[in-house]
Amino acid sequence: MNSASQQHLLVTSGDGPRECRRAVALVLRRIEREALLKGLRFCATVPDSSCERDPASALVTLTGPDADNVASVWSGTVKWTCKSPFRPHCKRQNWFVGVFPVTRQEHGDLRLDPKDLRIETFRAGGPGGQHQNTTDSGVRITHMPTGVSAHSTDERSQHRNRQVALDRLRARFLLKSQEQAAQNRSDHNRKHRQLERGNPVRTFKGERFEETR
Repeated sequence: MNSASQQHLLVTSGDGPRECRRAVALVLRRIEREALLKGLRFCATVPDSSCERDPASALVTLTGPDADNVASVWSGTVKWTCKSPFRPHCKRQNWFVGVFPVTRQEHGDLRLDPKDLRIETFRAGGPGGQHQNTTDSGVRITHMPTGVSAHSTDERSQHRNRQVALDRLRARFLLKSQEQAAQNRSDHNRKHRQLERGNPVRTFKGERFEETR
């Protein structure tokens, strides 16, 4: 899979409150929907310690011929106008999320030593237990020094599942490195100020997260 067909986006609430984390979750759903309509593979990686429902940040991986275009229309500030779903008396109604492209250089700098990887195969069943796969096409890859792992049963072939699992494993480390870099450089605070002051590239309104023009 060549780098031209894959794009990575860091979706972050910066140092925003819980409402911004909810906006992150809504943005992830919307990107996934648009990616699937374009025939792209969508994968969202969240921190291990994060609340899966409303993560503070996530790394989105888009794979397919139109990945560049989908990534470009999301890069920047996303504004969500909605009464707080958590604080009934909160007067604030504007919540901001930053969507930042991860450069190919940043992604390319991440190297996993093959000697540190344990690769396991397993039998992957079909939907509803039907059309069971009779070969061990599922793949799980574990980074032995850290115990971080990722798996894939999405593809029919073991070779393709191995590549997808490896991409997901790399995404976990890439998200971790992005978060660590943001922490070290106080990037979350800087990016949150940036995304609040900048002009939003897309704006949504209400609990249904409907886009406004």
